[in-house]
Amino acid sequence: MSKIMLALGGNALGETPEEQLHLTKKAAVSIVNLIEQGHQVVLGHGNGPQVGMIHSVFEKTAERNEAPLMPFAECGAMSQGYIGYHLQNAVREELKKRSIERPVSSVITQVAVDSDDPAFAEPTKPVGRFFAKEEAEMLTQEKGWSFVEDSGRGYRRVVASPQPQEVIESETIAALVEQNHVVIAAGGGGIPVVRDDYRLSGIDAVIDKDFAASLLAEELDLDYLFVLTAVDQVSINFGTPEQTELNELSVDEAKRLIADGQFPPGSMLPKVEAALQFVSSNPERRAVISSLERAGDAIAGKTGTSFHSKACVK
Repeated sequence: MSKIMLALGGNALGETPEEQLHLTKKAAVSIVNLIEQGHQVVLGHGNGPQVGMIHSVFEKTAERNEAPLMPFAECGAMSQGYIGYHLQNAVREELKKRSIERPVSSVITQVAVDSDDPAFAEPTKPVGRFFAKEEAEMLTQEKGWSFVEDSGRGYRRVVASPQPQEVIESETIAALVEQNHVVIAAGGGGIPVVRDDYRLSGIDAVIDKDFAASLLAEELDLDYLFVLTAVDQVSINFGTPEQTELNELSVDEAKRLIADGQFPPGSMLPKVEAALQFVSSNPERRAVISSLERAGDAIAGKTGTSFHSKACVK
């Protein structure tokens, strides 16, 4: 039996509660397939569309003085709660259908970051809704927010995306895993917090969910990190006649391809970097980038791109 961390993208869960209910049930089939094969699963997830929706609603109500503006960390906690609620019920239902007795738990998870992380000096992660230029300038003056123009559609607030340093609830998650729970944790990369002596304080930031999943998998000493995406395998020369799918990559090979600019920064690059981070922490660990639907085939080596210490590009 392998212990597996699954990092499920937030876009795979839809953009409305109704769509998410449907898609979590679909995702649960593939997740429970792995459990039925005897694997132990910890599930992480993205929250980009969901946290953006929550934050935008509070922005609009605050403008009308109908409710206070909700800090970004609290919006992240809300998204963890309602995504976890849908996922745990969907997985539990699928387990019950197959007569598999396994508790399913969601853990509201905080992830510590370094307040001196260089990312805070250069926010890059767009969040929330679009603003006119005049509105963006006014909010910059009033609140100190940073904005970027987004493809002619208006201006969006950007927040920092610092590197995760520690999963605060990792001991709690480990105890649940030890009791054979299916655990949903580090949703959306975790709630970003900074330490101040004994206190943890939320901070306006977004932690990459794949990096957070990699860190949690390392802290739990899991065997596999599965970074789930829309394609079955990582490719080089993507979208060209020379496009080539990769079966496996070593750390050195992957670093060379990163240096060659083969992986786009906004999509595949952080997934590859998270996979490298995990396998570099222990030569016995494996990371796989593949689709959720084919995760079972990927663990059997039939698809997906596997990352480990020494490999050949195939």
